[in-house]
Amino acid sequence: MTSEASERRAVQEPYEAELSKTRLEDENLQLKQAVLSHATVDQAIGVIVALGGLAPGRSWDVLREVSQRTNIKLRHVAELIIDWAQTGDLPRDIREELESRLRQAKCRVGGGNGAP
Repeated sequence: MTSEASERRAVQEPYEAELSKTRLEDENLQLKQAVLSHATVDQAIGVIVALGGLAPGRSWDVLREVSQRTNIKLRHVAELIIDWAQTGDLPRDIREELESRLRQAKCRVGGGNGAP
């Protein structure tokens, strides 16, 4: 290896190490955010289970449908539902869509007659 190539490598190595470190830090942050988001969604599912008397899987469907029909990110809808469980306040559009999805879910579970 020539001295010029050695010098170039000596300059590149710290840069590559810093780049690798930055990538790992970004990935770590993304994983932390995913874990927190997952916990938030799980808590919101629990609220829907308690409120609607549905199985967790069906409650997940309700949460997802509310998010899709209101065009609000799932995590944000989950946060709003958790806040609602604590404060009693839920934005009108979310509340109406949640009530509608719960009615439909209960009808499906109860055989279409509205019984839970």
